[in-house]
Amino acid sequence: MTKARFDSQGGTGRPAASGFGAGRPGTSREHHLGALFEAVLTRGPLSRRDAARLTGLSAASVTKLIRPMISHGYLIENEREAGVPGRPQIPLQVDPGRHHAVGIKLMDSEIVGVVADLHAEVQSAHRMKYGDTSPDGVVSAIAEMTSVLLERSPVERDRLLGIGVGLGGHVNGATGVVIESPFLNWHNVPLRQLLADRLQLPAVIENDVNTLAVAEQWFGAGSTFPTFALITIGAGVGCALVMDGQLWRGVSGAAGEFGHIVVDPDGPPCHCGKRGCLEAVVGDQAIAAAMSAAAGRRITRVAQVVSAAHAGDADARQVFTQAGLALGRAMAALLNLLNPPLIILSGEGMTASDLFMDALRSELDRDAFSTTAADCTVLVRPLPDETWARGAAATMLRHGVLQSLSRLTEDVA
Repeated sequence: MTKARFDSQGGTGRPAASGFGAGRPGTSREHHLGALFEAVLTRGPLSRRDAARLTGLSAASVTKLIRPMISHGYLIENEREAGVPGRPQIPLQVDPGRHHAVGIKLMDSEIVGVVADLHAEVQSAHRMKYGDTSPDGVVSAIAEMTSVLLERSPVERDRLLGIGVGLGGHVNGATGVVIESPFLNWHNVPLRQLLADRLQLPAVIENDVNTLAVAEQWFGAGSTFPTFALITIGAGVGCALVMDGQLWRGVSGAAGEFGHIVVDPDGPPCHCGKRGCLEAVVGDQAIAAAMSAAAGRRITRVAQVVSAAHAGDADARQVFTQAGLALGRAMAALLNLLNPPLIILSGEGMTASDLFMDALRSELDRDAFSTTAADCTVLVRPLPDETWARGAAATMLRHGVLQSLSRLTEDVA
């Protein structure tokens, strides 16, 4: 039996991968513009020669494609490199101030927002509470947040691409419709259109775990992996899949519903209507309910169970052990299906990872097929809410820059 590699990591870094261009529809010229922009963004400063090597384009094609991106302010030429063999090279880099976007993480009673540039560097950030979870109430809260963020950040309006919003639930990113969001009690809400009408800005709506995956792909732990999975544990259980550089959404945006894999057919009921879903075993409410049953008294907060476990309470430790086994079982199915080189574990639930990781490891190694566990690094990476919001901004930036490069193609045709 081979064993999975585990690691832990925190914090964020400079953007390193974006996914621009690859696998996108459009003309070959648009595709090459996107791929070239991505190479300079993620690897820059980058010479034309190195850009050609990384993209597989000819030197002549790179020179031709770069010229309009420089003239339109997307790329900046640095001073010539000194001390390198052959003709001196002029490094290119993306102008981070060329575009900005608002990014929003929407939770059940709080909004976290940022304004970020093309390097995903935060220009302003804000948190605020809200109470009205109706579509009109949420749109009003997002509008107020956007106003505050833009007041605090001197971003020129013509450089603002739009707003990206991440929230939990089944979100069709292609249509901008929230098909189902249990924490808001929403069904088929056209949030993108509502925001565009209210703010007069382009909007991108996405499942919040998907936006976090974009953050990790762009400037985080997934930047050097074309394929990886991101699993979040907390109030719910989420999963995002990046496949060959592209976020995999499925036909209607429901891909990655990892929390609704059934791990125990006779287990506790889940809000989705089934029994024994992973979320019904390892989510916050499930942890509190399991501890309540074991202790014979009502436990309402996971923090109480964590404290009891750290104090040596056997029942509390057993609750987390069972959660770890269930999570490991479901992760083994993911490994067997996709054989990814990286799984990132994040979310607020990972603050208690010391209580369930041993059980997770043992179950993962037991259930994973052949070398799939050894082939995969499992990275424990707690991330703050602001990183989720940066991911929402990055999602909007990706969408908006692709559109901008498409128009640039028409400008120089």
